[in-house]
Amino acid sequence: MKLFKPLLALFLSLLLLAGTAEAKKKKEPYKGYRFTLFIYGCQDSVMYLGNYYAGGTYAFDTARLSPKGMFVFEKKDRVLKPGLYFFCSPSGNYVEFAVYHEEKLEFHFDTEEPGWQSNMRVKGSKENELLFGYHQLNRKTYKAIDSAQLAMTDSVAFVNYKREKLLQMDSIRETLIAQNPNSLLALLMNATRDPQVPLFDADSNRLTERQRWEYFMEHYFDNSRLDDDALIRTPDMIFHKRLEAYLDQGLRNAPPETIIKYVDTLIDRSRPSKENFRYLVHTIAEKYLQSNVMSYDAVYVHLVHRYIEPGLCDWMSPSTVDENVKRANVWDNLLIGKVAPELILKDSAGVFHSMHNLPNKYTLLVFWSPTCGHCKTMIPELYEKYLLYRDRCDIGAFAILSEPDEHTRPKWYEFIRQHHLDWLNLDGGEANIDWHEVYDVVTTPQIYLLDREKKIIAKKLSASSFEQVIKAIENINE
Repeated sequence: MKLFKPLLALFLSLLLLAGTAEAKKKKEPYKGYRFTLFIYGCQDSVMYLGNYYAGGTYAFDTARLSPKGMFVFEKKDRVLKPGLYFFCSPSGNYVEFAVYHEEKLEFHFDTEEPGWQSNMRVKGSKENELLFGYHQLNRKTYKAIDSAQLAMTDSVAFVNYKREKLLQMDSIRETLIAQNPNSLLALLMNATRDPQVPLFDADSNRLTERQRWEYFMEHYFDNSRLDDDALIRTPDMIFHKRLEAYLDQGLRNAPPETIIKYVDTLIDRSRPSKENFRYLVHTIAEKYLQSNVMSYDAVYVHLVHRYIEPGLCDWMSPSTVDENVKRANVWDNLLIGKVAPELILKDSAGVFHSMHNLPNKYTLLVFWSPTCGHCKTMIPELYEKYLLYRDRCDIGAFAILSEPDEHTRPKWYEFIRQHHLDWLNLDGGEANIDWHEVYDVVTTPQIYLLDREKKIIAKKLSASSFEQVIKAIENINE
């Protein structure tokens, strides 16, 4: 303990100073910055200044070594938004520092080679005194543990020593968070905490796995300052990776209504932070816009109607808003469970057919073209699966030529003959609606499965997934 007492006392005094500063009323961010960086023994002549943003790092300023041996970064007309920033050299060395709330951005950093972070001293920033003080104490703790592991021959004594040092760091972290809840370091440390999921409820009943999952999902971001713009400017494991894990693992295979419930809660909590709100709406909407899961377009449609269409996303241009709203309105009519829009088209003999009048228990709706490379492979495979279940499950087909022009029609007739496509083949050239727009047929093939009432059961199908779906709903176990 002797090694840590002076440093620990100094660090705790910094906690008290920072806590006093946080009691002051916060001001608007200062315009302009001036950072000076002196690195004793530095071999680099160029240094970069950058910041984190979600999953990336971005350099935005460059400084050259001055005759006085310093790097000076200065911009009088630029506002630096709160978050974690860094200096880095072309050789790969770097050191992080805080830009947060009311501090005037005139900082002087002083360190030496090697080990910029461990030797860093700062003037003009209580936030960074706190940040570097914590990092340095943390490094000393782990260095002492490593040294003890080499020196101690008694493994039990070493385990006890290590536990004591780690508990000491845990105590320091808790003290820091309690006394400086609004510091950037507290934000960083809190944001990576997972919720502690209880085994029992308030009445001492053991929680089910489902209940424990729900608790975890509902409290996953409890320790993250979603209302603070600084959160988006942190290393990716602080926010970006945690969001990915939440969506990709926590909500994996969840029904769309469950996903909507949790992402709405998440986005709404971020509303006080324009930047976190923007990032979440954009990231989540884009994820479900691009999803290949047949029902997940419902999440995208919901997000557009809830956040984009009402004008809450003021960073979007009017044309971008219109594009998203138009797409969402189209997709809204094509969601699982909706009645597929009526189609009336001519077959290859010129006879009109109504899709809604097909009497079958199921309808396989297909948009395809013989000039589409994917269709050339997919359609014969799909037709074989269709034949397997056509009579057994009472499936009708409504297969539409998606490129009804004079160049493609001869190829369509030839493809039908060559592959013996004995299902209802429709020419898309003359129809009751603009089905390209109504069904959002941008790429082919597009494959839907409808029930007797022409409600959409499944979409975005392949030959194999069509078979899987029909076997599942018909309880075919072969």
